[in-house]
Amino acid sequence: MMRILFLTACLFWAWVLQAQFSYRQMEDGVLLHPDPSLSGNAASVRVRVLSDKIIRVTACPGESETKSESLMVLPQTGKPVFSLSEEKPGKLLLTTPALSLWVDLSTGAIAYAKKNGDMLLKERPVTGRALVPAVFEGQPLFRIKQVFDTQPEDAWYGLGQHQEDMYNYRGQQVLLFQNNTEVAVPFLVSAKNYGILWDNYSLTKVGDTRDYEPLSSLQLFDKQGNQGWLTATYSNEKNSPDTGLVRAESEINYAYVNDSKLHLPAGFKPDNGVVNWEGSMSSGIEGVHKIRLTYAGYTRVWIDEKLVFDKWRQAWNPGSGVINFDFKKDKKYALRIEWIPDGGESYLTVKCLPPLPPKDKSSFAFDSEAGEQLDYYFIEGNNTDEIISGYRQLTGKAVMMPKWAMGFWQSRERYKTQQELEEVVTSFRKRKIPLDNIVLDWSYWREGEWGSQDFDEKRFPDPDAMIKKVHDQHARIMISVWPKFYEGIAVYDSFMARGWLYKRNIADRQRDWIAHGYTSTFYDAFNPEARQGFWDLINTKLYSRGIDAWWMDASEPDILSNVSPQRRKLQMSPTAPGTAAQYLNAYPLQNAKGIYEGQRSTDPGKRVFLLTRSGFGGSQRYAATIWSGDIATRWEDMKAQISAGINFSLSGLPYWTMDIGGFSVERRYEKPNEADLEEWRELNTRWFQFGAFTPLFRVHGQYPFREMYNIAPDNHPAYHSMLYYNRLRYRLMPYIYSLAGQAYHKDGTIMRGLVFDFSSDKAVAGIGDQYLFGPSLLINPVYTYRVKHRNLYLPHGAGWYDLYTGQYYEGGQTINAAAPYGRMPVFVKEGAIIPAGPALQYTDEKPADPITLYVYGGRNGHFSLYEDEGVNYNYEKGQFTEIDFLYDHLSNTLTIGKRRGSFPGMLAKRTFYIKLITKSHPAAFDFEERKGRRIKYAGEKIIVKL
Repeated sequence: MMRILFLTACLFWAWVLQAQFSYRQMEDGVLLHPDPSLSGNAASVRVRVLSDKIIRVTACPGESETKSESLMVLPQTGKPVFSLSEEKPGKLLLTTPALSLWVDLSTGAIAYAKKNGDMLLKERPVTGRALVPAVFEGQPLFRIKQVFDTQPEDAWYGLGQHQEDMYNYRGQQVLLFQNNTEVAVPFLVSAKNYGILWDNYSLTKVGDTRDYEPLSSLQLFDKQGNQGWLTATYSNEKNSPDTGLVRAESEINYAYVNDSKLHLPAGFKPDNGVVNWEGSMSSGIEGVHKIRLTYAGYTRVWIDEKLVFDKWRQAWNPGSGVINFDFKKDKKYALRIEWIPDGGESYLTVKCLPPLPPKDKSSFAFDSEAGEQLDYYFIEGNNTDEIISGYRQLTGKAVMMPKWAMGFWQSRERYKTQQELEEVVTSFRKRKIPLDNIVLDWSYWREGEWGSQDFDEKRFPDPDAMIKKVHDQHARIMISVWPKFYEGIAVYDSFMARGWLYKRNIADRQRDWIAHGYTSTFYDAFNPEARQGFWDLINTKLYSRGIDAWWMDASEPDILSNVSPQRRKLQMSPTAPGTAAQYLNAYPLQNAKGIYEGQRSTDPGKRVFLLTRSGFGGSQRYAATIWSGDIATRWEDMKAQISAGINFSLSGLPYWTMDIGGFSVERRYEKPNEADLEEWRELNTRWFQFGAFTPLFRVHGQYPFREMYNIAPDNHPAYHSMLYYNRLRYRLMPYIYSLAGQAYHKDGTIMRGLVFDFSSDKAVAGIGDQYLFGPSLLINPVYTYRVKHRNLYLPHGAGWYDLYTGQYYEGGQTINAAAPYGRMPVFVKEGAIIPAGPALQYTDEKPADPITLYVYGGRNGHFSLYEDEGVNYNYEKGQFTEIDFLYDHLSNTLTIGKRRGSFPGMLAKRTFYIKLITKSHPAAFDFEERKGRRIKYAGEKIIVKL
């Protein structure tokens, strides 16, 4: 009887729940109607099955979805396979061949598990979702938030490119706001092999989304012990910091342009002055607090007389950093903050976050300022590569870059004259330094005609002859194009008349930094007619002359540098599709779209190449390579680029680069003494070594000039090392271009965080200063001055060979590797097959023949050599070749597979040389050609006994 009563009660409550919280199966998933009071104001939740491993979730305040077509995610096709059942009262089970989703009918919360039941991720019920009404520019929208709970040992990566030298974002906060050096990509990847693509373009916080609090959120004490503030001392004499104005201050908040002018004391001179804040601090909360600084100039922080923060950034472009400090409850810690602004525009903020509550330590959230509905995609994979593939299924293929882009690029802040640029290319050829691309950066136009795209005839008297001369020397030329227009020039007038320009910066009469200052604005890249107009402009003025590629600067859009998000939104209002709040972060995506589609329609036979300072989810489909912006020239800035580049690649975009040597230079390097000169040379040497193993290899920056022969004479070890790695890059071109082929055809990633290939090795979760370049090369940049060794971890699951000696090491250990001045530690994975081509001065100087196959024995290995025409889009039509190399360890044989595919101009016959490297027969990777076992190949399968 009791059993019958129990079953009756269960059926009754199931009927009540189903009646109150209904659902309806759809062709591609399920539509839920949860209780809005329990589902964060969502009256309807849709769960769509896009594939076995990709789920889309939307939550709306009403019955109907209101969001317009996504700018980031492409339309998806296919017929999903799934089943839906009500396994428990109020609980739905949705299964695909790879996933099991538990859906709560009352809250609409979803739990994601693998098909075998292993839990991956859960939407937090009741308090996890929020759609809060908000109004922007008179339009009703919502602030949107979703909290996810996950496993205690999880780790999170991706989210674009950021400069705080964080790798694993667990427990951290990431702000998605496009800025110089900061790139917002709303895609998070987990070490547990899932990803979240958040389809929202507005200002967004990810991870720990609590608001940072002012410094006064801590208990502060001045130098005399008085509670409530620190002692702030201002001096215009750097060597006498204890004299001058003294104030009681409890907040440090010079965050945006003009803040310091409004709030620094009268008479203080940021160009020469120094500020010290002194006293002590405590917290009534035990645990690790985050103290976050944004800074420009020199900033140092001491806690209990220990230096815990020591940074510099150019005065006009602030950086950021976080101090993680473990507070004991109510214990006082001596605090001193020293700030030397080092420039007229001054930036410094100090803010704080207390420890995460225990319930949030295994959670992360997306919190967006504006949107019409909650919209995200869950992607599961067996490994990180599969997750990235899912991201590209949603947002587009990473199109092939021209082969020449894989070579070396030379640039400086700008070549001021035609003669300067031509002389650099000529010098490279005379010195036999390999080179493929020269860059003409900003200000080739007349001073007051930014946006005209006209050359200043006094400095560039014959641009057509300049371009021809570069081409005649077998190099390409990239040119800078900004979305910026000075008021009053003909193009400005034309665009303004058509409604294509943002007007607020003009109305504000805001002047830029050139000479006396000019008023300017940007075009609205969200307007398809404006995009076409911008392409028509640069096509007529530049592309028709023979320009090869585009440098798209300030594409955030940086209408005025260092403004608050609120001011950026005002400067962008109105945008063509809607409020600036809603579309804030998508500008660089639309800007790239216009040029990519414009060039492909004008010249469909030539690959587009875009270098842009900002990007968004989907940028890879528009041939966009993103660089890390105007970074500074310090050792810590070099180190920060490693984790920045790895996380950017983990965001699904395979092409990334940086200014080798850093862009903005400390004054001590401009007119260096002997000691500073040697540090400058070593810094550039180490950075160059690192840069040779990034997806794009380019040197750029302010004075001093960045050509290697201007950094050091040709008898200096810096010059020798840079030339060595330049030539090594070209020898590795068959390997590197094959990685580019894999990035398109197989959704591969070139710059691979260790979680890609060694996710089962828990030791790699926090290693953000090492990575794999392709599947085989372990790269370990040296980022400390004067060191000759560095500790590095050799991941478990493979053995490792020293590239330079062939010495073998077991995996799963940390070693202190040799790092002499001229060499960066590089290790090769056991089982690797690395094709090396002939020495080159430019990528298309000669065919990749002969190729030396370096085979690293000890376990089975595979590599696929990819080739195509290198400059056009015929690969999209199937015109490319692949040759598989398979090494069998037990039989000690190498199989060279039958060639697949063809393309015009391919090598029908070629020669391979095979060099086997083993534990017992170590050998260096060297520059010798035509050495090893010689094999003639005509496209048919060959098995070689080694």
